[in-house]
Amino acid sequence: MDPVRLSVLDRSRTREGHTHPEALRDTVRLAQELERLGYHRVWVSEHHGVPGVAGSAPTVLAAAVAGATRTIRVGTGGVMLPNHRPLVVAEQFGVLESLFPGRIDMGLGRSVGFTDGVRRALGRDKGDAEDFEGQLAELLGWFRGTSPTGVHARPAEGLSVPPFVLAMGEGAGIAARAGLPMVIGDLRNREKMRRGIDHYRDRFRPSVWAPEPYVVVSGTIAVAGTPEEARRLLIPEAWSMARSRTLGTFPPLPPAERVEALTMTGKERDFYESGLTGHIAGTEEQVAHELETVVKETGAQEVLVTTSTYDREALLDSYRRLAAITSG
Repeated sequence: MDPVRLSVLDRSRTREGHTHPEALRDTVRLAQELERLGYHRVWVSEHHGVPGVAGSAPTVLAAAVAGATRTIRVGTGGVMLPNHRPLVVAEQFGVLESLFPGRIDMGLGRSVGFTDGVRRALGRDKGDAEDFEGQLAELLGWFRGTSPTGVHARPAEGLSVPPFVLAMGEGAGIAARAGLPMVIGDLRNREKMRRGIDHYRDRFRPSVWAPEPYVVVSGTIAVAGTPEEARRLLIPEAWSMARSRTLGTFPPLPPAERVEALTMTGKERDFYESGLTGHIAGTEEQVAHELETVVKETGAQEVLVTTSTYDREALLDSYRRLAAITSG
């Protein structure tokens, strides 16, 4: 397939029998390998109180990743802006950009906590997401030095940290009005994704941050020697998602063989099978064909891969194979 800009979001997923610190160190080691493979960016995520995710402080983890690498861009996918004061977010990214100039991205989302308990612990509620557009404008204002408070964000003011909007729900319209690059997924609902991209491009207003639309499509991609091996990479995440849908908690990733031996309820089986479908998974030839189709249909300038699985060596192998087929 034609070369395409390729990036990775690693959510620091915990695994059964392994610790949260191990998950964080796995993310740092993965970033080093992705840099060697020529990936464009590596992003980390924000989740609070989730048993299956160790990444709760994305700007802190991004600093560790940037410190362990030299050339790959590093950022967040994303900082959930309604959870924070925009000034504090600007200061954090100002520090990151000052320490690692020209390598930092500021991916921003509008989710508020995972459960009611988490939202209470954060001092937030679902309604805080409704002012995401205003929060975004305030955050960008700190970099431009336009805050009406008379306060100046140090060292953020005057720096240029590329912002991205994670498009969920109304996110495409917000990204378009703000004139910002947009990250949109997932690959399992391609028609909805294309509608969001069309909405974004039709309404895009050029800004100091982006003169024209920039689209990043995101989703799970698994590459292996056989279609069966690629599918097995999807099993741990599909089961964890099924458990979260039935029990309300997102557990650590189990080994694929343990999931395959389970007796599931009808409801669990439905969620599990749904979690296995719609992704891009297969051999190099199969993935190249499907990924090229997605890129042509969406006109995306970049693909952000979000794959998680229990077997870290199989995951690394998948990323190596993917890099080889998209490097031209």
